[in-house]
Amino acid sequence: MTLTRLSLATTLNRWKWELLILVLLVLFPFVAGIFFGNPADLPPDLRGLARLVHLTETGPAKFWQGMLIQMLILAVFAISYDLLLGYTGILSFGHAMFYGTGGYVIGILLKHFGWPWWAALGIAVLVAILQSLVFGALSLRVRGVYLAMVTLAFSEFFYILSEATDFRQYTGADDGLHGIYIHPALSPTDHRLRFYFLTLAFFIGAYLVARRLVNSPTGRVMIAIRENEQRAAMLGYNVFTYKMIALIVAGLLASLAGCFNAAYNLSVTPSVLSVGTTIDVLAMTIVGGAGTLSGPVLGAAVVHLLGYWLNRLFGPIWTLMFGAAFVFIVIFLPYGIVGTVRARSLQWKAGWQRWMQWLGLRRALTPR
Repeated sequence: MTLTRLSLATTLNRWKWELLILVLLVLFPFVAGIFFGNPADLPPDLRGLARLVHLTETGPAKFWQGMLIQMLILAVFAISYDLLLGYTGILSFGHAMFYGTGGYVIGILLKHFGWPWWAALGIAVLVAILQSLVFGALSLRVRGVYLAMVTLAFSEFFYILSEATDFRQYTGADDGLHGIYIHPALSPTDHRLRFYFLTLAFFIGAYLVARRLVNSPTGRVMIAIRENEQRAAMLGYNVFTYKMIALIVAGLLASLAGCFNAAYNLSVTPSVLSVGTTIDVLAMTIVGGAGTLSGPVLGAAVVHLLGYWLNRLFGPIWTLMFGAAFVFIVIFLPYGIVGTVRARSLQWKAGWQRWMQWLGLRRALTPR
């Protein structure tokens, strides 16, 4: 019994920050409904919990749920890229390919073929795995700048394909694919709260899968490849195989994030396949801290919220201000927010202890 309690206490202490964030995410819609909901939009006969639930679907409360949904989707996208760049050392300029392909696959199946939501997700998973295998087999044979150029070429191929007029009846070409509707009970417009919790469950599952991978022996080999690929190969590890594993998991998570993005926006456009989308997820990973998992999650939130507020404050020139903020973060937080805190936490702790000792000594020497 004592061992069980000790194990439970150890687990809770290890996951304390994750559990705190989870509780805040679960409570957020209801707190937002209480403070930002619009009671004027509610039927007068609603009482108790039903009234609170309906408040979450009104006014600014609904808007901020939408903002958080987008941040959770982008967080999964950033986590998937972190598995490549942060843990395996693969600099890919084509990661948007998986994100956009997932959105187009589920959009085409839902709109043009009337497939149910879960079946369309299953097909998107199969397409992501096949795409990752082909992508990895042709690109992971090279390294460095050559790998970056090959991944960029693949991404541009799918971007051009999405804009091609030959498939306009399915993809919408330049206009994009609009009018994507999932099950009515999960509609992001009519039932925002349900879609929020669906996205939250997806985020939690993706984070746990990624964390399990990086903490496994396979994840340790991935880190070894990032640090010194030649030495990992000399130790007998099949470097190509482990890179392929990282690419498949990353491509799968990115594709599912693209599915949720298309379902939330009810549309998907060629821009999600562009190199700009990859640059965005690269910025999220760097801002948060590559190789930390929690860093890209924080980076996705910072980049998304920063872009929103800068756009509101500065209008069309918000991208210039965003660039300046990004330069500031890179200079003063060279390992990202989470990475810099982890790298310098011991220095800050030692400095704080010296400061407290100095204050204590000064207080002791001060005559009373």
